[in-house]
Amino acid sequence: MSPTAAHRSQVLGLYRSLLHHSSKFAAYNFRDYAVRRTRDAFHAAKNESDPEKINALIQKAQSQLEIVKRQSLISQLYGGEKLVLETPQHQKILGRRH
Repeated sequence: MSPTAAHRSQVLGLYRSLLHHSSKFAAYNFRDYAVRRTRDAFHAAKNESDPEKINALIQKAQSQLEIVKRQSLISQLYGGEKLVLETPQHQKILGRRH
C-alpha cells in the first residue's frame, strides 16, 4: 500500500469517526456545529499533497476525535431538554431524519 493510499484510508476512517461521534451530541447546536466543523476542516484540506502537512493534519484530527468522543459522552450524560427544532414535525419540515 502506497503512503498516499495509507493516508487516504486513515483520513477516511478519521472523517467517518468524527462525523459519527459528532452526531452523538445531545444538544442540537453542538451537534450541528461539530458536524459542520468536521466537514469544513476535511474539505479545506482535501487537496493537500505535502506528506508532512498531511501527517500534521492527521495528528490534529486524532486529537480532535478524542475531544469529540469525550464531549459527546458528557453531553449525553448531562444533556438538557430538546429544542423545538428537534421535534419530529420540524425534522420533517427541515428534511432531516430524527
